[in-house]
Amino acid sequence: MIEKIVTVRNRAGIHARPAALIAQTANKFSSEIILEREGTTVNAKSIMGVITMAAGYNTVLTLKVEGEDESAAAAAISKLFDSKFEEE
Repeated sequence: MIEKIVTVRNRAGIHARPAALIAQTANKFSSEIILEREGTTVNAKSIMGVITMAAGYNTVLTLKVEGEDESAAAAAISKLFDSKFEEE
C-alpha cells in the first residue's frame, strides 16, 4: 500500500470539475484508491464521494492506494493535485 499526503493547491478547492478529473483518473486503475480527511474516507473513483469531502484551498488529504498498479495510480492522482487540476 502507498500512502501520500496531497494538498489542494487550486484556489477554488475541489468542486465538480476537479472531482470529475480525480474520479476519471482513478477509474483508469484497478487499485483501490481512497482519499481521507480528518478520519473520513471516500472512494476516489466516486465523483460524489470526492465532492462530499468539501476540500477547499490548502486542505491536506491522505491518498491511500493499494493494488497491482498502485505506484502508477498514486503518481497520476498526485500529479493532478500538484498541477492544481490544470485550473491555474
